[in-house]
Amino acid sequence: MPGEKTAALSREGAPLPVAPILQRFLKTYEERCAQEQTPVCPAIRKDLKTSIDDDQVLRKFVLVKPDDSQPSPLPMSLEPLLMTIRDASYRPGEQPCLWGLQLSNPEVASLALLLESKGHTPCPLTTLELIDCKMDPWSLGRLGQALQLSSLHSLVLDYCTLGSEEIESIFSGLKNNRRLQGLSLRYCGLGPPSGPRLGSVICRSAICELHLDGNYLQCSGALALLRPIAEYAESQGRGPPATAWPDSSVPPERVQSSQRGSSTLNQMTKSSETGTVKTTSGKKKKKKKRKKGTKKKMKGLTEAGPWLVKLYLADNGIDGKGKDGENSLLEFTQILTCLIRYSAHLKELDLGNNALGEMAAIDILEALRARKTGKLPVLKVTVTPQISSDTFRSIWKSSNKSKVTGKRKKKVCSWMFVPVSYSHQGALYRPCTLNWADYYSRFCT
Repeated sequence: MPGEKTAALSREGAPLPVAPILQRFLKTYEERCAQEQTPVCPAIRKDLKTSIDDDQVLRKFVLVKPDDSQPSPLPMSLEPLLMTIRDASYRPGEQPCLWGLQLSNPEVASLALLLESKGHTPCPLTTLELIDCKMDPWSLGRLGQALQLSSLHSLVLDYCTLGSEEIESIFSGLKNNRRLQGLSLRYCGLGPPSGPRLGSVICRSAICELHLDGNYLQCSGALALLRPIAEYAESQGRGPPATAWPDSSVPPERVQSSQRGSSTLNQMTKSSETGTVKTTSGKKKKKKKRKKGTKKKMKGLTEAGPWLVKLYLADNGIDGKGKDGENSLLEFTQILTCLIRYSAHLKELDLGNNALGEMAAIDILEALRARKTGKLPVLKVTVTPQISSDTFRSIWKSSNKSKVTGKRKKKVCSWMFVPVSYSHQGALYRPCTLNWADYYSRFCT
């Protein structure tokens, strides 16, 4: 019987079916919406039913603003979803995503309480996306306080208009944060004054992936952001030759850098979580940890320091038209090329849709070549095509990995190289699957 088969699988250690758990989650969510007198989100209901039919785990709950073509007398609310996540104890549901909502103070307060209860809830949130959401200064301040105690690994605030007071509340919650590794602030209206604060946050947090596309940092703001990162990279690059990490796919841990005398991280204390990972015994576990690659390695990066793995600065008005003109662009280019030359951590850099000019592009190209000479990992750089085609093509070639296969394959000759009279099995233009040595010995001797 099917029930007996399921029970047997459970006793043997196989995972239980996901569909019944999601069915209870959907039922609880609908009941909570009825209690709060708010409409059920169609996107959440659709995703839940799809996951139930496929018997697959649902990790991301997307709460979307209702379509204007179908107006609802009641506004969409976040409260029922948060209460369902808390009541159902659905641990995989760790990625709430809110799109285009007007969040009230009670809703943000409930969200902040859920973020702060990381050690007292069976479903700690690891990713939070608030895209094009409207919040008042009090809500942003409350959210900033919760970030200090949360277990989030990624925070997305794209298209949220943030003034100086609002962004200060978020930055205060990110400082000294040893868990958050990804921060996205695309199209948030950040100006040049946000550059120094961003640089300070990067120096005192574990953020290694930063998305700032579509803002207006200009040269001065971007310069203030990059300066501490570039100075740290240069201090490491001019020190012992240990900066070139042997495995280019995995960035070195910050603990490694703390052993060098010139490091600016010597004053940073190690996280207790990192110590726990390091004291894990067993050879099998160590081998397994080394083979898991970048994603598993990134989870162990809990040391604060001025370095990044991915930096996206597209469409930020970085050109020579700012307040200081060409001098500011020249200074920014010097700091940028220093970062490219010496940073062993940086893997991706997006400067697209910024009119850097031909001279800055040539400096970037020279820095990429110097990076290759220093045997640092390949850096993927994106620049605007508004430069000469030769320089653009050279940058593109220098910032792309060459495809190297593990084993060298034998060349296979195609039918177009095999004369019709020599083709085996009598088929006209039949593909020949022989390598060149076998083909020569069979047909040409």
